[in-house]
Amino acid sequence: MEILVNSLAELNEVTEKILSTFPDDRIFLFHGKMGAGKTTLINALCRSLGVQEPTSSPTFSIVNEYVFEAGSIFHFDFYRLKNEEEALDLGYEEYFYSGNYCFVEWPEKIASLLPADAVHIYIEALSPEQRKISIA
Repeated sequence: MEILVNSLAELNEVTEKILSTFPDDRIFLFHGKMGAGKTTLINALCRSLGVQEPTSSPTFSIVNEYVFEAGSIFHFDFYRLKNEEEALDLGYEEYFYSGNYCFVEWPEKIASLLPADAVHIYIEALSPEQRKISIA
């Protein structure tokens, strides 16, 4: 599936489409260059799921937890990991196999640890406002 996003105002519609297309999936992997909009899309997904608290990138904490009516959402940013061992030390498996939503930025840093059935979301900046989102 490919979605062309022309402005931030379209994100609510995009997140509803993603969540309705993948209603039973819980692991979403976000690929894209720095500044492509990974965190922005994850923040919009959290709002669509009903998270009331402010959301932000867990660049330094590696993982943030957000609570919503149906449980928890874990937002990972693996950019700073030096190796997969650090993800193992973090106990990533407990998060990934908890049944809760896991939104993962920079999943390529832990490529051999990723579940085979995860949803891959690729974000490409076409202009300062326009993004192409490809989902596999």
